[in-house]
Amino acid sequence: MTFNHNLTSSPEQKIIIASSSLSYFGILMLFLLYSLFIPQANAETYSANFKNTDITEFINTVSKNLNKTAIIDPAVKGTISVRSYQTLEPERYYPFFLSVLEVYGFTVVNMPGDIIKIIPAKNAKGSAIPLIDGENPSEGDEVVMRVVSLHNVAAKELAPLLRQLNDAAFGTVVHYDPSNVLLLTGRAAVINQLVAIIKNVDSAGDHTVETIKLQFASATEVARIAQALHKNNGKNTGGRMSASIVADERTNSVLIGGEEQVRKRMIGTVLELDTQGDIHGNTKVIYLKFAKAESLLDILTGVSSNQQEGKNPAGSTAAMMKNVVIKADAQTNALIINATPDLLRDLEQVIAQLDIRRAQVLVEAIIVEVQDDNNLNLGVQWFNKQNGGTHFPDMGASASNDLSSALKNVTGLATGFYRGNWSGLFTALRTNNQNDILATPSIVTLDNMEAEFSVGQEVPILSGSQTTTGDNIFRTVDRKSVGIKLKVKPQINKGDSVLLEIEQEVSSVAAKAPNGTGDLGATFNTRTVKNAVMVGSNNIVVVGGLLDSTSHDVTSKVPLLGDIPGIGALFRSTTQQTVKRNLMLFIRPTIIREQDSYIDVSERKLDKFQQEQDTERSHADGQRIKENLNKALSDGQSLKDLRHDVSAFYAKGA
Repeated sequence: MTFNHNLTSSPEQKIIIASSSLSYFGILMLFLLYSLFIPQANAETYSANFKNTDITEFINTVSKNLNKTAIIDPAVKGTISVRSYQTLEPERYYPFFLSVLEVYGFTVVNMPGDIIKIIPAKNAKGSAIPLIDGENPSEGDEVVMRVVSLHNVAAKELAPLLRQLNDAAFGTVVHYDPSNVLLLTGRAAVINQLVAIIKNVDSAGDHTVETIKLQFASATEVARIAQALHKNNGKNTGGRMSASIVADERTNSVLIGGEEQVRKRMIGTVLELDTQGDIHGNTKVIYLKFAKAESLLDILTGVSSNQQEGKNPAGSTAAMMKNVVIKADAQTNALIINATPDLLRDLEQVIAQLDIRRAQVLVEAIIVEVQDDNNLNLGVQWFNKQNGGTHFPDMGASASNDLSSALKNVTGLATGFYRGNWSGLFTALRTNNQNDILATPSIVTLDNMEAEFSVGQEVPILSGSQTTTGDNIFRTVDRKSVGIKLKVKPQINKGDSVLLEIEQEVSSVAAKAPNGTGDLGATFNTRTVKNAVMVGSNNIVVVGGLLDSTSHDVTSKVPLLGDIPGIGALFRSTTQQTVKRNLMLFIRPTIIREQDSYIDVSERKLDKFQQEQDTERSHADGQRIKENLNKALSDGQSLKDLRHDVSAFYAKGA
């Protein structure tokens, strides 16, 4: 027997029974069935039982009661059997319908205008599935689509897990990395369950950060140990929970962030490590490579004091400092440090940055006196393609004049720069007979280290006298150094420029004491200059303008007549001649950073020394040959006897 059920909420529902005949038993059964499907008045409840009913008839009955238009896919075929032991309210009626279809492999796709499509479940993902959101979720077995955003967990890592939990027939899980979202498709009940799982997993990615200030241990070391333990624990358990730990050396604190469970475990590890260790700390001997141990002693003591004040409370700083010991051993140039492990590491870093090879500076100088009437003319040495720039206060000279022109009228201190050849400059100064080269010092010194050059003698000075018993005279004598002194302190700056602090002194004993001071002792002539100038490496700076006047009497007379006592004064005249000499200092710094540069400088100096030796030797040989030649001619000897000396002289000259 087949039933066609037409369920409505009207109290006058009709049941059409197709049968060949009616019997009393059939009428009774019809009455009972009719009473089961008639909802109670004003209750709007449904109760239905279907046995081997065509699924198309079942869909038509439900769609009519829901006032929806049903479009049935041709693939939807078969019969259904449903037995209900309770009545269904309207809000449960549609989910009941969806559940029945889901059991038999079909599903419903809602369309606009109260239209529903009944299709096989495997074809659902190719249909226009409605998109829902969290504010209007759907329930039951309706096929829906939902987009879920993740905030703490990567979508691509969570997608494989969700695919295993979704509908095997037509459910899909797609991740989109740029927005870190998941696109879920499936039955509403399953999708709601997946969304709940996503929320729980995403909230587990906790980004809470906790700060723990350490009292005894080093933040860097504690962070390293805790991170290593966390990684090993993740490997042993076959998984890894998100957590991180970072050290803040400035405050000696560690920052821990991640999931609450792992975060608490790492905090416990940190607190266990932050315990007061051995009060004596660690002792280490550090051998220095370049710096002096004694010079670093004061620096390290001050650094350790500041470090302890910043890392420990005021009460514990004094106690910690009592256990910090830093000593220097001059014999081995080593530092012996006894301190806590964290402070010891800090001091090692400071030592590594200070114990470096320092650059050196070769300072070459020419100290020369030039006669005033020579006009300081150095010939072609001043007129080169790169004229020296000058600076002469209160002279009215241009800053770009040639030095030879600018220095003609120098009457005070003058400084300038010359970019010519050093050897050529020295040659020009030496070949002029009116120039007196006092010294040519060449000193190599460390960066920011003062170097001193001194050439002279100590002159005795009578400082006092006393006549003792017996007319014995007791005298006290002091000694004063006179001569040439040059102090230079180079400081290498950025761009291979050198700041030179120059202090020069040229002193001598005056040949003639001023009037009225002859009985007071010797008179000293002193010329000093103290200056600072910035100059590039291998460039020449000149300091000049220190004038000195020397006066002496010049007597002119008629031979023989000028020497006659008395009337000889008529045949002679005496004039006082004053000679002014200008003291000039030429100085050139050269930065030496590598060992090869030092070797090149040494070889250049050696070659120059050998050239000077050869020049002097040739001059001496020529003078000796000249003397022998004159002697030979005076003694009547033959020139043939001097052939050997002449040949040797020219051989050396070649």
